[in-house]
Amino acid sequence: MSNLEIVQEMYAAFGRGDIPAILSRFSADIEIDVFANHTGQNGEIPWFKPRRGMADAIDFFNVVGQLKVSEFNVLSLMNGGDQVAAEFTFEADVPGGGHYRDEEVHLWKFNEQGKVIRLRQYLDSAKHVEAARNWPK
Repeated sequence: MSNLEIVQEMYAAFGRGDIPAILSRFSADIEIDVFANHTGQNGEIPWFKPRRGMADAIDFFNVVGQLKVSEFNVLSLMNGGDQVAAEFTFEADVPGGGHYRDEEVHLWKFNEQGKVIRLRQYLDSAKHVEAARNWPK
């Protein structure tokens, strides 16, 4: 199965709520949203904090699972060898009364065994900071 097909499969699993199927595609040392310096992460967006390892990946999906998603539409996928980019729209209600709709990009990076070693979200952080403003602590 190609990296592009794996990403398609993971998005289909997300749509079904099958998080274990997604996690099975991650390497044990997965990194999610680990940037050297990202000012958007300073806004305390619960679903956008840096995560390392499988326990953190599970936490990521626990946080995302608290969002009430009303739209998730993959617009395009771009294959680049060991990386796949996905352009999509996402709309959700957030605990605490927030709401956002955004056009985003996910960048997936794979190792030689076909496991995801990195996921980065590229998004409009101002929208996300505002939506997360009243996130229950």
